[in-house]
Amino acid sequence: MRATVEEGDLVMERLFIGGKVFDGGGTLLDGHGVMVREGRIAEVAPADRFAGFTGVRVDTTGATLLPGLIDCHVHLVYEGEPNPSVSMMQMGPGQIVMRALANAQMTLAKGTTAIRDCGGKDFLEFAVRDACNSGRQLGPTIMASGKVICMTGGHGNRNGRVADGVDEVIKAVREQIHAGSDLIKIMATGGVMTPGVNPEDAHYSAEEMAAGIHEGHRFHRTCASHAQGAEGILNAVRGGVDSIEHGIFMDAECIDEMLAHGTYLVPTLAAVKNIVAFKDQGVPDYVVEKAMRVEERHRQSVVDFYRAGGRIAMGTDAGTPFNFHGANARELEYMVEIGISAADALTISTGNGADLMQNAAIGEIAAGKAADLLIVEGDPLADILMVADPVNHRQVVKNGVIVPPA
Repeated sequence: MRATVEEGDLVMERLFIGGKVFDGGGTLLDGHGVMVREGRIAEVAPADRFAGFTGVRVDTTGATLLPGLIDCHVHLVYEGEPNPSVSMMQMGPGQIVMRALANAQMTLAKGTTAIRDCGGKDFLEFAVRDACNSGRQLGPTIMASGKVICMTGGHGNRNGRVADGVDEVIKAVREQIHAGSDLIKIMATGGVMTPGVNPEDAHYSAEEMAAGIHEGHRFHRTCASHAQGAEGILNAVRGGVDSIEHGIFMDAECIDEMLAHGTYLVPTLAAVKNIVAFKDQGVPDYVVEKAMRVEERHRQSVVDFYRAGGRIAMGTDAGTPFNFHGANARELEYMVEIGISAADALTISTGNGADLMQNAAIGEIAAGKAADLLIVEGDPLADILMVADPVNHRQVVKNGVIVPPA
């Protein structure tokens, strides 16, 4: 995907004005303009400030300008097939890379301008990350974990780096860093998508988790943990993990520990929801059984953590069955459905995501930030579908470049 001159890649200065502005930190501004210059936000000010501007204007009347969305949990190498791992076995490395690039560009075109890839295939997705982050391809900002680290027979073992014992886990972390991983992903528990494991069961011991997380942090990498059962969540949080992915069976003790440590939750409501919704469309029986078993508890755990004041960052698990890249924004709808306010859902999906990714250049509409923007019809605080359904998106902007529609 390359933007054409008509789409604005040669316009050095552009003013967005006429509508509302959501700043990514919970504030909705009315009567303000946003000046973009050379790919960055140059100024946010009351509209009168720009009365004499004679350059290129983007009329946002009747719309809301907000930061591009941030999805903190995707899998670019998968495409939402009923059984993604089996489907990928039939593809060669080149095909996987091209598919991952197409998925990244679809994600961007539908309003998500930054992502964390939380587990790929033999580091193939790194080529996509590097092409997008360097500007050789127009795509989202990408952080990528590379191979997940898991125990023998554990969740993710088909494509992950199997490691048992403290020393081997430390070695596995070092291998990921050497390969170029931006973050470390460690599997604390079983999961839904792997046969023969239970989501409730802790896989790594507390000592193994702590050792892996410490090693990642020692080399300035954030650490994410697939953690669904309560014991595994506690092992990860007490080990210092930066984010809990899924958090399905978290209990009051888990919540207290996460609040004390400032641990983020990345809920991925879309993952289980889509498996259950499409359970008769070829999804393996073992996946359906587990998804149906955990669905309600998953929703309740997210609600409990939200009500307790926990830190949440949006994530979808895009690439899992019927959880398509480009539908990332639907996660905001699912958050609002369970009782998260629209304003909080927007902040969770913008400013909070940037904070978890430790990327100060994105996630907010403020002077000096990257011009990663999304214009949506109407007021998403009044109707979250203005953001959640891409049919209501007017325009996506990445580093000041208008993104061609998909």
